Amino acid sequence: MKIKMFTCVLVLSLGLASSGSAQTAKPMSLAQLAAYNKPDREKVLYAGAKAEGKITWYTSLAGGSYKDLAAAFESQYPGVKVESYRGTRQELGARILAESQAKRHIVDTIETTIPLLKLLKDNKLIAPYYFSTEAKYPEHVKEKDAKGLVYWAIDRESHIGLAYNKNSIPANLVPKNYDGLLRPELKGKIGFAGSDTGVTVVGAMLKFKGEEYFKKLNEQNPAVHNVSGRALLDMVISGEVGVSPTTFRNHAEVSLKANAPIEWLPMEIVPSNSGSTAVSANAPHPHAALLLADFILGPGGQKVLEQYEYGSPIKDYGFKRWYPEQGLTTEQYEKLDELWNKRLRALARR
Repeated sequence: MKIKMFTCVLVLSLGLASSGSAQTAKPMSLAQLAAYNKPDREKVLYAGAKAEGKITWYTSLAGGSYKDLAAAFESQYPGVKVESYRGTRQELGARILAESQAKRHIVDTIETTIPLLKLLKDNKLIAPYYFSTEAKYPEHVKEKDAKGLVYWAIDRESHIGLAYNKNSIPANLVPKNYDGLLRPELKGKIGFAGSDTGVTVVGAMLKFKGEEYFKKLNEQNPAVHNVSGRALLDMVISGEVGVSPTTFRNHAEVSLKANAPIEWLPMEIVPSNSGSTAVSANAPHPHAALLLADFILGPGGQKVLEQYEYGSPIKDYGFKRWYPEQGLTTEQYEKLDELWNKRLRALARR
């Protein structure tokens, strides 16, 4: 009887000691969570995210896409509220840097373009992390640290190519590549967007076709319209512009569903604006921050983005993509961007 009682006391004591140890176990830091790649990663992150209760997400995604993405995340992970702030790359950069200088750590997860993420990386404001679907993503769409973790991975692409109005441009005159824009019959019918979209295409032309090509293109009297790529596509649809090499595939796909009289074609190189997902180095809700990054780069987030006709970096579309910022430092890219901008403005002042 005494032996039984002693055994029970011992078992109970061990149980209480184990329970007390579990309760006092130190929670994982952001760095530890970011690198955690065990099979129960999602379970661990979700449990922590529910305890945190919310996440603050900064994004430059436009339209309803970011709202639907947040709603899909909340549906998959009940109990975790997404507070979103949507702004341009410049607006997000100013906000994040101001918050950092004031030591007000607000943002958890960031989805924006690579130039801003390079700046944040240079200022040690984003943390390298692992995500569960990483193996599906090509190496060139991931910015890695020395340990193989990623500072960001491209989650969506907008492919820039050529749109033409089928009612004003005969099929035999449709350009199949950049050289096709030099056809004499297209003189005065070519339009460029005066936004960043036009700047990027000018950069592609200078990089892959050279100065001599650009001089010949200038003789075609292309018009530069100070509108976005989406607005310029509308001008192609209306017939105001016959052909433009500065339009997005996803915008064209949406317009084609509405029976617009256009076609969209990739050139021999397709400049690709991209959005990537990063995690704040000072995320106040680290579990939720990483869980949202996993979601955006996983099947759930990619499904939402594809519904808005964004391209996926893990899909082959049959054309060669070019990421303007790839392999460049922030300073190098800014210098090139300034040069391309000047060349586009020179077309407008012709």
